[in-house]
Amino acid sequence: MSVHIENQYDFTFEFQKEFDEIYKRTKEVLKKPEHYVVSVIFVDDKKIHEINNTYRHMDRPTDVISFALLDDPDFMLPEMEEIELGDIFISIDTCKEQAIAYGHSFKRELCFLFTHGLLHLFGYDHMNEADEKVMFALQKEILDEIVGG
Repeated sequence: MSVHIENQYDFTFEFQKEFDEIYKRTKEVLKKPEHYVVSVIFVDDKKIHEINNTYRHMDRPTDVISFALLDDPDFMLPEMEEIELGDIFISIDTCKEQAIAYGHSFKRELCFLFTHGLLHLFGYDHMNEADEKVMFALQKEILDEIVGG
């Protein structure tokens, strides 16, 4: 398992340990024994707005966008040692704003956005109430143990 960080935003990323723990915990909770690779790209609001507009046809910035490389994360060819799950883009600008708005730390918000994006890569979504309930319960189960509520 590995989490690759690409920092396109001018800030010091100090949470590799927490990201690795979230990744490990997610695999445990979802019962995924395989080895996965995920890339996390930190960007600003301008860049995520561009991505959101291009790929989702939504003309505004957002907090996190995930691009799954596999439609079925359980699919693995025999010769593959690791499965590339995909990319998670996180807007640091929006992360900072949401941390203030929700009254918690930047660390907690960044870890929440990573967890949210990771669950999307594993096929979870929140397009309807039932799916949202499942996904949000998983986020809480994974995240609260590592960075608290």
